[in-house]
Amino acid sequence: MMDELPILPTTVIGSYPRPKWLREAIRLHKAGKVSDEELTEAFNDAALAVLHDHYLAGIDVPTDGEVKRDEMVEYFAERLGGFKFYGPVRVWGTAYYRKPAVVGKIEYKSPLLVDEFNYTKSVSYTPNVKITITGPYTIAYWSYNEYYKDMKDLVFDLAKIINKELHNLVDAGARIIQIDEPAIHSNKKDVSWAVEAVNEAVKGINAKLVVHICYGDYRIVAPYLNEFKVDQINFALKIYNYRYLELFKKYGYEKELGLGVIDVHSRRVESAEEVAKDIKNSLEYFPAEKIWINPDCGLKLLPRSIAFQKLVNMVKGTKMVREELKK
Repeated sequence: MMDELPILPTTVIGSYPRPKWLREAIRLHKAGKVSDEELTEAFNDAALAVLHDHYLAGIDVPTDGEVKRDEMVEYFAERLGGFKFYGPVRVWGTAYYRKPAVVGKIEYKSPLLVDEFNYTKSVSYTPNVKITITGPYTIAYWSYNEYYKDMKDLVFDLAKIINKELHNLVDAGARIIQIDEPAIHSNKKDVSWAVEAVNEAVKGINAKLVVHICYGDYRIVAPYLNEFKVDQINFALKIYNYRYLELFKKYGYEKELGLGVIDVHSRRVESAEEVAKDIKNSLEYFPAEKIWINPDCGLKLLPRSIAFQKLVNMVKGTKMVREELKK
């Protein structure tokens, strides 16, 4: 079970910079110079290193940094039946990913994250480890659909698959599970049933459930937030200067709020005082008992030293507010 958490628990969204030596090991493995066993060892060592960074920073609810996953949709498409890959697609700038295509009925062949979770749990400094999984709408939206009659059928099939995986994770001991749905507010006409699909994915799951929603127009999803059958929704908020807090309050948002206080697109390291000020301002909208503190999104695109220092200051700023709340 989870250990008791302090007020304003600190966490991460999921990803963290891969150590340089892991990137080199992956390159050598692709060139046939590193064995599968050696690559597995490198992945495990990297997960351990990330957890150590989180421990040193003082994160209450860590992850393994998703170091074993190249990309948040590609990783799952590779392991499910019904997908194939044609080649890389440019996301922005010089960033590419292998966009999958759905060419047959989606099939759950074997557990996707259980081995990853078991290793993370075995080396974690706390039982409060969070495991993250990409949600059904985002997997579908970021894939080509060449098989299903429509997007909705594809999303609900994916939701059923994810539900099987979540049951397996809970059986393995997962107690905090985050469903990543960065695409869920991409298309206004889909939002109502996309929320239903997430609820289908988490049906019957006995764990603390979190949904991650990042960059975009939150006005599209705000009317539906209370319909998610989860405990918490975390958002990118720092990058928007917290202007959406008023919107959430207006719609009577009543779940826990994961408050993004770190801009992951900037190499500027927020000071502890800045983080504390932002948290205190957010308390004008929501009670401390319902707020968790996190970066806006994953940290993997930052240099590791900067990502680490951002987390250090995030925790320091949070502790400053905790001390004030005691007075």
